[in-house]
Amino acid sequence: MLVACLLGGTSCRGPKIATADAQMARGEYYDASKTYRKIYNKLTKKTDRPLRGEVAYKMAEAHRHLNQSARAAAAYQNAIRYGYPDSLAQLYLAQMLHAEGKYTPAIRAYEEFLMRSPESAIAETGLRGARMSQKLKENPTRYVVKNAKLFNSRRADFAPMFNDDVLYFTTTNEKVTGDHRSEITGMKKSDIWMARKNEQGQWQRPEPVEGELNSEMDEGIISFSPDGNTMYLTKARRAPNYNTGVELFTSQRNDAQWSSPVKFDVTNDTISSFGHPAVSPSGEYLYFTSDMPGNGGKDIWRVNIKDRIGTLENLGDAINTPGDEVFPYLLTDSIMYFSSDGHPGLGGLDIFRAELRPDGSWSVSNVGVPLNSAADDFGMTFAKSDHPEGFFSSNRGDARGYDHIYSFELPDLKIVLTGYVTDHDEEPIGGAVVRIVGNDGSNQRTATRPDGSFSFPLNRGVSYAMMAGARGYLNAKQEFSTDTTETDAEYGVDFMLASLSKPNIVENIFYDFDRATLRPESQEALDGLAEMLRDNPNITIEMTSHTDRVGTEEYNLDLSHRRAKAVIDYLIESGIAPDRLQYQGYGKTKPKTVTKRVARLYPQFKEGDVLTEDFILALPEEADRQAADQINRRTEFNILSVDYKMY
Repeated sequence: MLVACLLGGTSCRGPKIATADAQMARGEYYDASKTYRKIYNKLTKKTDRPLRGEVAYKMAEAHRHLNQSARAAAAYQNAIRYGYPDSLAQLYLAQMLHAEGKYTPAIRAYEEFLMRSPESAIAETGLRGARMSQKLKENPTRYVVKNAKLFNSRRADFAPMFNDDVLYFTTTNEKVTGDHRSEITGMKKSDIWMARKNEQGQWQRPEPVEGELNSEMDEGIISFSPDGNTMYLTKARRAPNYNTGVELFTSQRNDAQWSSPVKFDVTNDTISSFGHPAVSPSGEYLYFTSDMPGNGGKDIWRVNIKDRIGTLENLGDAINTPGDEVFPYLLTDSIMYFSSDGHPGLGGLDIFRAELRPDGSWSVSNVGVPLNSAADDFGMTFAKSDHPEGFFSSNRGDARGYDHIYSFELPDLKIVLTGYVTDHDEEPIGGAVVRIVGNDGSNQRTATRPDGSFSFPLNRGVSYAMMAGARGYLNAKQEFSTDTTETDAEYGVDFMLASLSKPNIVENIFYDFDRATLRPESQEALDGLAEMLRDNPNITIEMTSHTDRVGTEEYNLDLSHRRAKAVIDYLIESGIAPDRLQYQGYGKTKPKTVTKRVARLYPQFKEGDVLTEDFILALPEEADRQAADQINRRTEFNILSVDYKMY
């Protein structure tokens, strides 16, 4: 009697540790947590400290299994404070802090545990995950995640799964079948519900699946055969004095009704649990989660649906770890999503993407933030295999540890090309035709707006060739490529078209002072001029040069004549036929009329001003007179004909 009283705490009338331990052994975590709490609260004497530490640890374990990381962390801290000897308390504390997103204290807790157990692969993985979590949070993906409020109740709703355009999921809402609560979670036992869209494509309120599927037991975590007529589901195995576990079942659809589930055996093992079914799109394999001996914890396995026993296969070390790997989902026969707390992550269960390589090995990557959080994230389903949109489950932001359904979508990248088409005086050309052809096969065409602007949507990582043209102007070409980064982007490309009816200024042609020698920095502009002539092989041009007012008229005419000839000589050396080219020097005889472009660059002048010698001399500021002289010093070309060698 005395021993029984000591095991039960300070009072024989109170709940006994043996009772709570038995509840834990059966997987009745909710009931166990309540029993341990009652025991813990009665242990108030100094002599109770060792027992208080033990109970705190066991209570923490119950909360950990219930995904109540904050409560579990507090209980583990109490266990450590009261001298609980098992060093795993330190590891589990680190994991719970990790799951709360408290990365700095989690790192310290992992490091303290590793000082005592340096060979722990689980702790090393957790430490790597805690250290990388901040970087993942600072570099989120473009996924947009939202709470799918229509599907969520005040209880737990999770593990969504599409069957064609109907969404099925597991729920413990207040309207589920049966009145008994689960000894595992403390909530009502789960059922399978579904939601459909109306004719406008809007989701309607969920409702229970029709037929004989749901019962007084827990049902949930579902998948479907490729034809949608066979459901694979999980049911709780529950019997008095028997450990709680889960098993796989199937149900058949007939006239929108689902039949009573039939057990689906994958092995002769009657002790292990089997859950989280996922059918491959080909219908050949059933992937599932089991605690059978493997890598440790829960592993992901697969079995041939037709042959079953004898085809059982553990997915191996690339997928399975000493932690838990759960909730597989096959997007294609070679792309799987699953959740794990054994791979480095942000805390709790993270979602991972695994791709099957040609050699049969798996490449695994964390899907990042915001799909993953410090909480448990799992149970992913895609509306279509070729579009990143669907639903998943998470208990983020819920202190009770209840799971809820979230939507996710990867918006199309917004890559846009904008620009303007103008003449060489920056006058906008409305109605110009702009075409853009990509090496991905895309071909687009548009006309510019009255202000000369245009825009095109683009694709990522594509090389484009562009051409702009308008009546009364020469065509112009450009090339560019979009980069491959996963970000929205806007590119700018402007076209300056040469007019057939007025002089076209050529910017950035420079000569040595008082000479006709072209300076090296003129090469880019000269090469651009040669390229324009090659792009328009039927035109002939006259190249003209102009000087400022300084010097005699005879001297300026000679200098400008030699400068215009220097440009023509460069074009001939670049391969342009000489009979397409003429040149003329005008000296200071044709002063510049201020255009819109010139007025923008030199706001002291207004559009329409003619920069004659008298106008310049009348300017009060020497700086303005020098600016006017600079504007008059220019190189231009005129289009003489557009039918060179056409006939």
